[in-house]
Amino acid sequence: MSTKIKVMLITEGTFPYNGGGVSTWAQTLCNEVSNAEFKLYAINANFEQKPKYHLSDNVKQIIQVPLWTPDEPYDYMSYGYAYYKTIGRKEWTSKQTINQDFIPLFSELLHFIYGEQNEIKNLDATFYKLWLYFEDYDYKETMRSEPVWEAYCTIVSSYVVSENNPTASLLDLTIGMRWIYRFLIPLAITDVPECDISHVTISGFPIIPALIANYKFGTPIILTEHGVFIRERLLAINSSEYPFFLKNLLIRFSEAIARLSYYKSDRIISVNAFNKKWEVLYGANPDKIQVIYNGVDHNLFKPLEKPEHLKNIPTVVALARIFELKDVLTMIRSCKVVANKIPEVQFLVYGDDQAVPEYTAECLALIKELQIESNFKFMGPKPNPHTLFCEGDASVLTSISEGFPYTVIESMSCGIPVVATDVGGVKEGLDETCGFLCKPKDPEAIGTALISLLENREMKETMSINARQRVIDYFTLDKFIKAYEDAYKTIKPLKRASNLLKTEIFSIN
Repeated sequence: MSTKIKVMLITEGTFPYNGGGVSTWAQTLCNEVSNAEFKLYAINANFEQKPKYHLSDNVKQIIQVPLWTPDEPYDYMSYGYAYYKTIGRKEWTSKQTINQDFIPLFSELLHFIYGEQNEIKNLDATFYKLWLYFEDYDYKETMRSEPVWEAYCTIVSSYVVSENNPTASLLDLTIGMRWIYRFLIPLAITDVPECDISHVTISGFPIIPALIANYKFGTPIILTEHGVFIRERLLAINSSEYPFFLKNLLIRFSEAIARLSYYKSDRIISVNAFNKKWEVLYGANPDKIQVIYNGVDHNLFKPLEKPEHLKNIPTVVALARIFELKDVLTMIRSCKVVANKIPEVQFLVYGDDQAVPEYTAECLALIKELQIESNFKFMGPKPNPHTLFCEGDASVLTSISEGFPYTVIESMSCGIPVVATDVGGVKEGLDETCGFLCKPKDPEAIGTALISLLENREMKETMSINARQRVIDYFTLDKFIKAYEDAYKTIKPLKRASNLLKTEIFSIN
């Protein structure tokens, strides 16, 4: 029996501690891929006590890195360092060392973020040198030192003035430095496991542990792009109430990291064709890009009888984590459109409604304002999602950004037609024979499409048959698994000696 390929799977805020489409994808990958075993590198906001998912025997280790805890990650768990080395790093991190060895690197990073027309290979070289520095010196002692704060204020202020921005306050500068500190925390965890492949699930800051493995062991990198990180980051930033300085910092830093992610990845796997134009826009080599659609177990997600208590009630089902990107507010407004025509309609929304309590409160307030408390109900997270779609006559998705959502193909596999927003790769899964595509943030169009399905039995039955057949033809689990097994086989031989990588990186100067 051949030895399995060792994969470090790097996630952010998803598997194995939180739900959602990326977690479904990761769970499927870890459970079903037969030629690989996994070490999970999970970046979270907070320290999590236990996984949400049952992990298969293919998962050999979990490394958890909490970014936003009051203490440092290594205060919560061990990362394999000997105690003497941890103490030594703190003692060796003197003000002289920071000024002499770190400030030039930190300055390179800031000038790259704010500068124009920088070559991405220069950022690669900067991260290589940052990794070498933190192999020997303490992250917290360095990043919270007076020389670093002074260098940050001096460099950033010079760019702020040049952009004629009068609004950057001391508080803005402080928050900006705090963000940089948190985003770069994985640089403090230099003892990453040696694997055959690093597999990153987002083209953002989780690239850092993959970079370390690449510099240290020559480990090749696969990036799977779900929703495009930089696109979703731009949407979130532009709709935020941050002052210009902070928006500008977030956008510039995120764009730099996205470019670096594409540059360093040996293979970029997109869950849809839509993502490719964004990837190429930020420097991805088109020859590296491959589309692998998500797959569903059509023998599990199959048509079932509608539950007795709902048989005579027009019902719309949604499976969604309740937060801004899913635009549940538009879903609520579409429910009002439907209820005006079909007063007895029920919208049953399954998913985590405590992920962003402020947003859930806003949703509940809108439900009350529209007087549809009896029509629109948050059902909370439930097991066995393959049974939930069959409670509905239709399902709905109102996201403002998506990759290739499982909820669409799972619903289709159950023979339930879908009304969804035309974002990301949704239209690559859902066509006009299986449901309706609508513009984002258009509750009138979404509601009207749902009314058509709920009132036209013949249309619903035809779309039901077409939806299931489309999944069987294009989006089954076996197609998904074989594609990733093939990808791992072709990427593994790219592992190179770390001294060769060092030569390549420094040959650019």
